[in-house]
Amino acid sequence: MKKYILTTGPALAGEIPLSQVHSDRNIYRINGAHGTIFDVENSIRNIRSQIPGAAILLDLPGNKVRTADIPVGIRLEQGKPFEIASSQFNYPDFYLHLKPGMTAWANDSIFEFEVISADREKIVFLSKSDGMLITNKGVHVRGIHTDIPFLFEKDRQLIQLANQYKLEYVGLSFVRTAENVREAQALIGEGTQVISKIETIDAVEHINDILPLVNYILVDRGDLSTDIGLEKIPRFQRYIIDKALYFDVKVFLATQVLKNMETKPIPTIGEIEALYEIMKSGVYGIQMSEETAVGRYPAECVQLLERMNQEVMTENIRL
Repeated sequence: MKKYILTTGPALAGEIPLSQVHSDRNIYRINGAHGTIFDVENSIRNIRSQIPGAAILLDLPGNKVRTADIPVGIRLEQGKPFEIASSQFNYPDFYLHLKPGMTAWANDSIFEFEVISADREKIVFLSKSDGMLITNKGVHVRGIHTDIPFLFEKDRQLIQLANQYKLEYVGLSFVRTAENVREAQALIGEGTQVISKIETIDAVEHINDILPLVNYILVDRGDLSTDIGLEKIPRFQRYIIDKALYFDVKVFLATQVLKNMETKPIPTIGEIEALYEIMKSGVYGIQMSEETAVGRYPAECVQLLERMNQEVMTENIRL
């Protein structure tokens, strides 16, 4: 295991100083989907002030449709309709792509809705789930992105920020074709490495065209699951890793690697077993997301990654 992508946030780089976890393996991730351009710039400065030579990854939000400007969460009740103003999405023209009967998944597929109606004023959904829908949560409808721009305005502003600070990495979210990668690369400054995220079925189908363009990919299993179904993740994960290794492209793997450690100081045995298999699968690195950004035990997560990496390395030597 060569690298750990550690997502910064209120926990890591906030409450927990980077000095507690820092090593040359670490890449510090800023999730551009959260906060304003001003907030992201402050995060860059904060990381650089704590670790002047830190490698930083700025992860673009991409054209993921998200809820926006919802001051109070919307209570969801199974079997009951609810509405959201069309202006309460980061892509106000979202309604143009919706038709009655379409299915939408929200908040990493935790919630499922059916579209009842959509117009310039509001979108009405029928909820098939119970819970609370809050601001900045993804709302995914399969098959509509062909006509949605690859880069939203915020992505372009964040690329300018990455160029200004000469960041080491920029992550491309919701890549679907090789042309998407070329479009972003034309804007990203020389010396900044592109990490193309594989999190859509289109990206998987076009992977032979995408891989020759980049040195790194990241498999985001959470968003990919909304496109292909949760039960298909293990098979697709293996397929993507094998393809990347064939093209000599380095692979990062993300999403719920140590989910239990968001709230508890130890992982589950299932997580340990899965982490062991991941580390032996040929991946270049692992991304911690909520585990370090908002979790209660970010330092313990990093320590566990290192111990597991040493275990795998020792086993390889013994064998």
